[in-house]
Amino acid sequence: MAKKSKNRQAALAKVEHLKQYPLDEAVALAKETTTTKFDSSVELSFNLNVDPRHADQQIRGAMVLPNGTGKSQKVLVITQGAKIDEAKEAGADFVGGKEMIDEIKKGWFAFDVIVATPDMMGELGKIGKILGPKGLMPNPKTGTVTPDIGNAVAEIKKGKVEYRVDKDGNINCLVGKVSFTDEALIENINALAQTIKRARPAAVKGIFMKSVTLSTTMGVGIKVSNQF
Repeated sequence: MAKKSKNRQAALAKVEHLKQYPLDEAVALAKETTTTKFDSSVELSFNLNVDPRHADQQIRGAMVLPNGTGKSQKVLVITQGAKIDEAKEAGADFVGGKEMIDEIKKGWFAFDVIVATPDMMGELGKIGKILGPKGLMPNPKTGTVTPDIGNAVAEIKKGKVEYRVDKDGNINCLVGKVSFTDEALIENINALAQTIKRARPAAVKGIFMKSVTLSTTMGVGIKVSNQF
C-alpha cells in the first residue's frame, strides 16, 4: 500500500490541479501519471450546463470511436426467427430469446451489452427492474433496439460507446487505453467531444461545456482546456 501511495503522490505532484492543459499535453500527462500495472482505461468527463430534470436536456446516445475502445465487449442478442442467424454471423457472443431472459432472471450476467429486436422488448420489459439499475436495458437512442441486428453488433465490436448525462449534468465515457498512441486517443477524444457538442440542447444559453477532465483508471484527473 505504501508503494501505491508513493506513486499516487508522485503522480499528483506532476499535475497542476487548477491548470487547464491543451489536449495533447493532457493526454501525454495522463499516460505519464498512470500508476496501475495493467493497461488502464482512459476516460473523458464532461460537466455540462444542462438541467437533466427537463426532458429536452437529457442527452443520451452512442457512437463508434475512430480507434475503438481497446476493450472487448461481450454482446447478448435477444431476438427470434431468422434474426438469430444474422446475430451469430455478425459475431454476437450469445443469442437467444425468452430462454436467455430466463437465465438473466436466475442471475446470469456473462455479457456487457444487450441488443434486441423491437418484437422482444415486451419480454425484456418484464425484467426492467433487473436490467435498468445495471444500465443494461436496450434503448433505441443508443441503437441497441433495432431490426438491423447485424450492423448493431458490428458497431459494438468495432468500439461503440454509449454516453448519457447524469443527474448532476456530467457525462463520463471511455475513450481508449493507456497503450493507445497519443494520436489515437486524441482522435477518439475529439470525435466524442464533437458528438457531445452537436447534442447541445436548444434551451441551453451561454457556455455548454463547463469543464472537461481526462483521467485513467485510479489516476489523477487532468483538466482539459475547452478547445472543442
